[in-house]
Amino acid sequence: MPTITVKNVPPDLYECLKRSAEANRRSINSEVIVCIERVVRSRKRHPEAILAGARRLREKTTGYPIDDDEFTDAKAVGRL
Repeated sequence: MPTITVKNVPPDLYECLKRSAEANRRSINSEVIVCIERVVRSRKRHPEAILAGARRLREKTTGYPIDDDEFTDAKAVGRL
């Protein structure tokens, strides 16, 4: 199996990677492999698919209108 050496990893990035590995109960090496897989094997979404998803969501929420004031209030509450 091929081996990759990564040099000059910034300390803050390494700490984030270490915490993520611990949270996922993986070694740092396994966490790096998962991160690489997510980027390299990620599916590219076509604009048509994104629009279709937005249209489906809009159809589901049609019966729940919200005005600008309600939206602004909800955002403000979320920032507390």
